[in-house]
Amino acid sequence: MATPSSPPGPSGSCVGITIPIPEPLAGDLEAWRASFGDPMAAVVPPHITLITTTPASDWEATIEHVRAVAQHQRPFRVRLCSTGSFRPVSPVVFLKLTDGFDECVALHARLQTGPLERDLEFPFHPHVTVAHDVSEAGMDAAVEELESFEASFDVRSMGLYEHVPSGLWKLREELRFGEVADGSETTTR
Repeated sequence: MATPSSPPGPSGSCVGITIPIPEPLAGDLEAWRASFGDPMAAVVPPHITLITTTPASDWEATIEHVRAVAQHQRPFRVRLCSTGSFRPVSPVVFLKLTDGFDECVALHARLQTGPLERDLEFPFHPHVTVAHDVSEAGMDAAVEELESFEASFDVRSMGLYEHVPSGLWKLREELRFGEVADGSETTTR
């Protein structure tokens, strides 16, 4: 069921859409991220980004678009296995998706149409960040310590976030896959 938290933000706000990582895995990943010296570990919950900081000039159209995509999305399974890095382009170490990668790419492509359409600086690459803006030693530790990491979880929803003036992200609506805004299920053939 979709659960709105408050009225959508003003025109010109930025949107982010993520897949939440379920507990207890999220808590474990937060602890790992903190152990590598990541200053955002306690502020940014573990997630898979589907849409990053995208201006939304029309919140109503954006929400309707995201709801429609969620309504037609089936749940899927993600398997995280081993690490990767965007170094030297970006100081990020992440967990790789060995299952669910293609589903995330397809979901991203459907979301990034209509009111969320824009050109990206880099190709979309679904991942779970475990170290960002940390020392080289912290990034090396993340790669080494999580090299054999493995976990799986079912993805049944995505979160629609607004970037608020404080600089943080506020959840505006959690959208369950295969449901309409009133919480009833859709039938997909």
